Amino acid sequence: MSLSTARSFLSEAGYGEQELDANSALMELDKGLRSGKLGEQCEAVVLFPKLFQKYPFPILINSAFLKLADIFRLGNNFLRLCVLKVTQQSEKHLEKILNVDEFVKRVFSVIHSNDPVARAITLRMLGSLATIIPERKNAHHSVHQSLDSHDNVEVEAAIFASACFSAQSKDFAAGICNKISEMIQGLDTPVDLKLKLIPMLQHMHHNASLASSSRELLQQLVTSYPSTPMVIVTLHTFTQLAASSLIDIPKQLQLLLQYLKEDPRKAVKRLAIQDLKLLAKKAPHLWNRENTQTLCECALSSPYNSLKLGMLSVLSTLSGTIAIKQYFHPGTGGASAPPRLTDLVKLVQECCYHSNLAVAAHGVTVLANIAISCPEKDMMQLEQDTVMGLESLLVLCSQDDSPRAQATLKTALTSLVQLLKSRPHLSQSAVEFLLCQLHLAHDPSRVLMCHALAAIATQLPVLGEGMLGDLVDLYRVASHSSTDKQQELLVSLATVVFVASQSCLSAEVKTVIKQQLENVANGWTVYCIARQASRMGCHEFSSELYQSLRTRVASEHFYFWLNSLKEFSQAEQCLNGLEDGDYSAAMTAIAEALRSYQKGIASLTAASTPLSPLSYQCDFVKLRIDTLQGLSQLICTCNSLKTSPPPAIATTIALTSGNELQRCGRIAMQMRVSMDEFRSLAARYADLYQSSFDADSATLRNVELQQQSCLLVSHVIEALILDPHSASFQDYGTLGSVQTESEYERRMMSVFNHVLEEVEGLSRKHPPVSYLHTGCLCDAVIALLKVPLSFQRYFFQKLQSTSIKLALSPSPRTPTEPIPVQNNQQLTLKVEGVVQHGSTPGLFRKIQSVCLNVSSTLQSKTGGPEYKIPLDSNTNEIEQRVEPHNDYFSTQFLLNFSILGSHTVNVEASVVDESGIEWKTGPKTTVSVKSLEDPYAQQLRHNQQQQQQAQQARPETAPAPQRSSVYARFQ
Repeated sequence: MSLSTARSFLSEAGYGEQELDANSALMELDKGLRSGKLGEQCEAVVLFPKLFQKYPFPILINSAFLKLADIFRLGNNFLRLCVLKVTQQSEKHLEKILNVDEFVKRVFSVIHSNDPVARAITLRMLGSLATIIPERKNAHHSVHQSLDSHDNVEVEAAIFASACFSAQSKDFAAGICNKISEMIQGLDTPVDLKLKLIPMLQHMHHNASLASSSRELLQQLVTSYPSTPMVIVTLHTFTQLAASSLIDIPKQLQLLLQYLKEDPRKAVKRLAIQDLKLLAKKAPHLWNRENTQTLCECALSSPYNSLKLGMLSVLSTLSGTIAIKQYFHPGTGGASAPPRLTDLVKLVQECCYHSNLAVAAHGVTVLANIAISCPEKDMMQLEQDTVMGLESLLVLCSQDDSPRAQATLKTALTSLVQLLKSRPHLSQSAVEFLLCQLHLAHDPSRVLMCHALAAIATQLPVLGEGMLGDLVDLYRVASHSSTDKQQELLVSLATVVFVASQSCLSAEVKTVIKQQLENVANGWTVYCIARQASRMGCHEFSSELYQSLRTRVASEHFYFWLNSLKEFSQAEQCLNGLEDGDYSAAMTAIAEALRSYQKGIASLTAASTPLSPLSYQCDFVKLRIDTLQGLSQLICTCNSLKTSPPPAIATTIALTSGNELQRCGRIAMQMRVSMDEFRSLAARYADLYQSSFDADSATLRNVELQQQSCLLVSHVIEALILDPHSASFQDYGTLGSVQTESEYERRMMSVFNHVLEEVEGLSRKHPPVSYLHTGCLCDAVIALLKVPLSFQRYFFQKLQSTSIKLALSPSPRTPTEPIPVQNNQQLTLKVEGVVQHGSTPGLFRKIQSVCLNVSSTLQSKTGGPEYKIPLDSNTNEIEQRVEPHNDYFSTQFLLNFSILGSHTVNVEASVVDESGIEWKTGPKTTVSVKSLEDPYAQQLRHNQQQQQQAQQARPETAPAPQRSSVYARFQ
């Protein structure tokens, strides 16, 4: 069967196939489209979205849509419906259709059919294409006409197309508004049709007058038609129109609150709550105190739990925004009531102990947000009420395994962690309460509580030591089976233990964890615990776990991956026992660590595959190796002051040459080399940071800390030895005030501050260079090495995946063949690209624009005339920024190749996120261009050469009589 090849091609996951394969799949689908069997035709049509996903470039998408348009024009209604569904599924690819006129012409021809169903499908097709033909007048006219049809199917299709065109075209919306108003107000229009027409008014927001007239019509409808369906549809359209036009949101809030307060129908109240929540997310700053107060009064008086839950969800959304501050501080000049006496606080205090868990969860969320955002004199009582409400809810939910109870527990724990972050004095009692509940709770609840404890211990490390005893006791009896929740609990408990231990696991703790792992843990659980140990700096323990896992995997790539992790952990463990002042032991430890790192990088290279190249891991480890080598070399340089001190005449040489560094002897030059090396390492860390677009914030902060440590060492070298007079410490004075997010960052910042204080004090008291200076440098190196390195999440796990695929045109027939271009012409290089995402796009950051850099270099020069060409035209260096739309972008570059020969054109892409930060994500594409001489100029040059050769071949005396005879004619 012809479709089997295409189906097998399109079922493969991943990208990177060649264009020939995509064209082959398109040809197979085309055979299916031209088949005489309806089933094969339909199967071919429904496979097109997978083809678009596989090869999302315009050249193929244009051809495919033209083939689909032919099927739509010539096929039956079922095939047309299939093409319509494919078009709607492939909406993001519609703008890549190059021949829009031809495509629309083939589709539009069906609008003149006598079959109303065919016309209805065509109308829906035109509506689906409204994004690319918003101002197509013939389509507008057909939609207008079809609204007057006597066939209900065609009228519904016309309503759908009208809504699509109204959202895209200002002219269409202005033209159709009166028509829609007449149909809605007409007595001959059925009610069910009016219910479908009214939502179209939400698109009438293109100008103020249009929005105002639509709002007046909706106001008339909501009073003229009081039936429940009409009120619900009209109010929701009202809200959508206000949210789009923005200026009418305060009026809409009052209208919704009026219906919520006065209308007795639960359906209307539920719709009002739903729309209020939409406006709370859209514009919380437009909620004044009266709006929030009215909502609180409605919630206090409502006897229905479902409605109370909805109103509390709106208040929960508002409580995390500026609206909560506007409620307590209206800013009208009058004295505001104390927070505890307001209806909002009374409501949420009442709801904290509600029998409905969802109501209670929203109650404690609002109460916690009030306690966080509104610091007042009498907040102490409110804080206690918040803690009591949270604790009662935690006790209730920890004994229930139902999904609703677990969701409530997660909400309550999140609010507790946020409260403790802003009110640290409440942390001790909260931690004791959670530890007590851990012994009594069910396993799913224990997992969530462990996450909360880990977050609290990260914020306040001083509480970690107090947790450790209870956690170890709990770990002894934590698991007696191998269920998924039991395995997850083992990982969560181990994580809290690592956080509480602060990278120093005792033998007892290791023994307890190992016994549990040997009894019930599976291999994945052991790996997760080892990974957490590597993140928390417990490298000795992680090394043992990786060692035990190496032979339990089914792939050699996994074996090499685990072996590399074991070697890295062993390398970092070698640096764990360093002591201040013992420089020879530090040299030995660094040498041992480098030996393990070299073994690990070899295994890591063997673990990489084409689908998983492990580029970030390799780059990070190579930088770590080079950093350790640089630190080792720095200690050797410091020791050289003892082995090779400055000569006796060093002072005389310094005075004679005018270079003060000559006073220090050969160590000065070695220190300069070392300083340059650390600056180079810092630049490489910066490059690694810029290339890690998909990394989480903790991983990026870790890379940044490594870069700062290299910059610190280079600054210390300069401040102590090379240039102590001009070295400034003002730029580093704010390090201590930076908010830290992890124990590793906290310890690194502490080391930075300590080293800077020592260096600043020493540089002011003693001139360079003495044993005090070299000792201070070595102590700084040891202090940096004593902080256990943290391998962050991105080293093990990639939660966000973003890649860019480029296509250049013109493109050569074969990769080795250059593109020919004449030297007196310019080459138009078109660059198209597609942004490809993983399962969670935009998890950490999103692409705002793509930066394309095009440069050319001359590879080899061919023979030809030598022209004096301006330097500007010798090279091409162009940069453009384009914003992708539906993950597609396209732009063109005009390149000049005036020098004859072979040129290489490099196209490199980088992305710019929403914060304006540029990330060097790649890819980098290269194409060869051969600059050829213009044929006409070449012919002229050949003619000139022939004339010169002919003149040289004639006798020297021959031209004289000829010249005289020529001049004689004019005498």
